[in-house]
Amino acid sequence: MSTETLGRTTRLELDDQALREWEAVVLDAAPDAIVLDRSAFYPGGGGQPPDHGVLLWQGVQTRIAGVRKGDDLVLIPVEDDPVPPVGTVVRGAVEDARRTALMRTHSGLHLLCGVVFRDYGCLVTGGNMEPLTARMDFDLREVPPGFKQTVEDACNKEIEADRRIDVRTLPRDEAFAIPDIIRTATNLVPPEVQDVRIVDIVGLDTQADGGTHVGSTRQIGRIAVAKVENKGRGFRRLRIRIED
Repeated sequence: MSTETLGRTTRLELDDQALREWEAVVLDAAPDAIVLDRSAFYPGGGGQPPDHGVLLWQGVQTRIAGVRKGDDLVLIPVEDDPVPPVGTVVRGAVEDARRTALMRTHSGLHLLCGVVFRDYGCLVTGGNMEPLTARMDFDLREVPPGFKQTVEDACNKEIEADRRIDVRTLPRDEAFAIPDIIRTATNLVPPEVQDVRIVDIVGLDTQADGGTHVGSTRQIGRIAVAKVENKGRGFRRLRIRIED
């Protein structure tokens, strides 16, 4: 895999989604913004919220409450926590339970998207997630009888199939040559992005995506479709829970 950077920060989480701890050097430090040379904190995007975690340095702990994309990858410390000086070697640690739950949830949404596209031909019009709970909106004009249970059953069948989830990066032209690579009603990949990250639930769903994912569908757990809502003009919202 190619290594991605954001400004001066090398992003470690996209190549190694299991990574939770690493060493880094502080490049910039302020009470509301810390920049490291290497980071495995996911900054959020594609509906997936940013990671939480800590930096450990010289016997001190700095809690990280969020991450944002700027000219660099910017870590947001908890207010009034001590901030490591520039040049300090720190040990970063992502909050494992939250990240793992978000990975399961994000993969669950891709699986849901793949099932609904395969079985009903519907594109996604929106989505959002928190750990183990999420929503996805579809352009679905009519809701067939038994839709909610049918979708839930189909999703869990794909989970039991334990399909491998692969991640790779392709040149833009090669990526967009893959049929149906964009599953949203609007192409959200900016034109300046020349290397496109692809998440492939092998045999079910292939999408351009920048988030973090589990390694196979069985690692998702179980999907419960909690509710189907009518959002008007033929748009339907599916709310799901990820269960053990």
